[in-house]
Amino acid sequence: GDGLEAAVQKAFTRPAPKSAPAQMRYLVRQLKSTKAVAQMLRISQRTVERYVKDQIRRPRPELAARLEREVKKRWQPQIRARARKRAATTDGIVIDTQARIGYTAPVGTTDDARVRHLTVALPPQYAARLFDAQQAGATDQQLQQIAAAALKEVYFQDGGRRAGSLEEVRFTDIEHLEFEL
Repeated sequence: GDGLEAAVQKAFTRPAPKSAPAQMRYLVRQLKSTKAVAQMLRISQRTVERYVKDQIRRPRPELAARLEREVKKRWQPQIRARARKRAATTDGIVIDTQARIGYTAPVGTTDDARVRHLTVALPPQYAARLFDAQQAGATDQQLQQIAAAALKEVYFQDGGRRAGSLEEVRFTDIEHLEFEL
């Protein structure tokens, strides 16, 4: 889930606010009240007001992380939607991973899982499935299963040209996973 979000954030045309006061002002503009921002960040309303007025400039590390996460979640929603739509309809998505990948196949074939480093361009329908599942609140395990199904079809079966009897692909022990639109 975080990898998909990072891929979408690369499509931003402007950088998100960096300083804590600027981030706080942005959130107040988005949520339309200091009270709503305070509840979301689990701090007092007065603290939010002090950030907005530049009376406080450096938040505690845990507050800084929450603040940055909330700003990036709301930053440039139309560009985010356009990037997702383009990936889901025309461009597809590139997955770069290093993980233990194995498969279930008929007797007599080597199906031991081994660590592989793959960079595979997935077709738009898999990008759409990943984004739809993420929007629906799918867990990382469910997103991992969708990615495994995509790797099965695109990498192992090459779109139906080989390994037709391959039943299931196991995608575990992920060391590195990155998406690119």
